Amino acid sequence: MEKVILFQGDSITDGNRLKGKENEWDLNHQMGHGYAYIINALLGEKYPEKYYKFYNRGITANRIVDIYGRWVEDSIQMKPDILSVLAGINDCWFTVHEKSGSSPERFKKIYRLMLEESLEANPDLKIVLCEPFILPVGDVKKEFDLWKGLVTPLQEKVRELSEEFHTVFVPLQDKFNELCEVREPSYWIWDGMHPTVCGHQVLAKQWLECTKDIL
Repeated sequence: MEKVILFQGDSITDGNRLKGKENEWDLNHQMGHGYAYIINALLGEKYPEKYYKFYNRGITANRIVDIYGRWVEDSIQMKPDILSVLAGINDCWFTVHEKSGSSPERFKKIYRLMLEESLEANPDLKIVLCEPFILPVGDVKKEFDLWKGLVTPLQEKVRELSEEFHTVFVPLQDKFNELCEVREPSYWIWDGMHPTVCGHQVLAKQWLECTKDIL
C-alpha cells in the first residue's frame, strides 16, 4: 500500500517544478530542484519496500493566505499520510514590499485552520511543520533588523502550533546560523530567503533527522 508524503509551501518548496495536468507525464520534473526532491530521492532509494509516493504542491510567492486558498484541492484531496509544510517567508516579503503579508496573529489563525481541516479529514495524519528562516544576504541584509523583526514572530507561531497539534517540528534558523560559522551566509542562502543547493541539502537533512520516528 502506498504511503503518501506531501510537501506544501512556497517557492522554497516549489523548486521550479512543472505544474498542471498536461505535465504530469514528465516524471523528471514533478518534485522541483530543492529539499523535497532530495528527500524523495533519499527515502525512495533507501525504502523501496515502503511504497512511498511523493507529491510537491509548493507554489512560488504564496503567502499563508494563498496556501489556505488552495488547501482543499492541493492538500486535503491529496489524502496524504504525512504532510510537510514550510511557510512564512512570503508573508514577510509582502509586508516589506506591498504591505499585504499577514500579521503574526492572522498568520497563526490561518495556519491553524489548515491544520484543523487536515486532521478533520484524516485524524491519523502525521504533520511536519518547518520553521521559516532568513540570513543576512542581499536585500535582506540591507534591512536585516526589519526582516528579523518580521520573521521571528512567525517562527514563534509555527513552534506554538507544532506544540498545540503535537506535530514534528523542524528547526532551521539556528542550524543555518551555526553553519555561518563555517561558511558565509551566501553559501547557504543566496538571497537571504532561498537556499542554495547546499542549503537545500541542509534543509533535507534536518527534515529527515526530525521525521525519522514517523517514517
